[in-house]
Amino acid sequence: MGRLPEAWVAPPAVRELRELVRHRQKIVQRRSGLKAQVHAILAKEGVTVSVSDLFGVAGRALLERAPLTPVYAGRVAALLRLMDAQKAEITEIDRTVATQLADDPGYRAIQAIPGVGPILAAVFVAEIGDVTRFPTPGHLASWAGLTPKHHESDVTVTRGRITKQGSTHVRWAAVEAAQQAPTKTFLKEDFARIAERRNCRPIAKVAIARKIVTLVYYGMRDGEIRCLQAAEG
Repeated sequence: MGRLPEAWVAPPAVRELRELVRHRQKIVQRRSGLKAQVHAILAKEGVTVSVSDLFGVAGRALLERAPLTPVYAGRVAALLRLMDAQKAEITEIDRTVATQLADDPGYRAIQAIPGVGPILAAVFVAEIGDVTRFPTPGHLASWAGLTPKHHESDVTVTRGRITKQGSTHVRWAAVEAAQQAPTKTFLKEDFARIAERRNCRPIAKVAIARKIVTLVYYGMRDGEIRCLQAAEG
């Protein structure tokens, strides 16, 4: 009767790719927690952080000469060793994912979207899988939970916040790409215009994330994003 929605079962290759990108995300989250612990130790000891990246070259030099008591210095050293080990794991996962997706035209195409690099592109490809199962970009955006709630009662129609139902990973990747999009790109210009018109930056961020999902749809479906190519031309 066509009343039951179909469930798409990802093939083994897609499931394995998902495991990799999700495992990478978990490691990054744990690494962020370790970084927060280092910042907390410096705050306890009253050490001022004068660099933008505490874990870059200049930041590591600052940590080496920081006037910490032996207990805290040992704890910072242990945290740094754990972070270095996790960074090595992340690098290995990145290498594996890049090798698996080297011949994927959709993976290469969506990296032309401002704010979408190799990592976010891998998240999109892994989590979406076969993009042709979505008839339109709107269906993909709805599946990612980036469409507004819709309530109807008699003659009253109310639209609320986004549903946030569906793939949390795709929604996160789209919002992350919207935030990372470089300045002086059409996405940032659209963001500024929407934020000014609606007087709300979060609404503008969601709108840009939805545009990114639309571009991802066409890039994965066609292996190219014609509107971006036309703009470059």
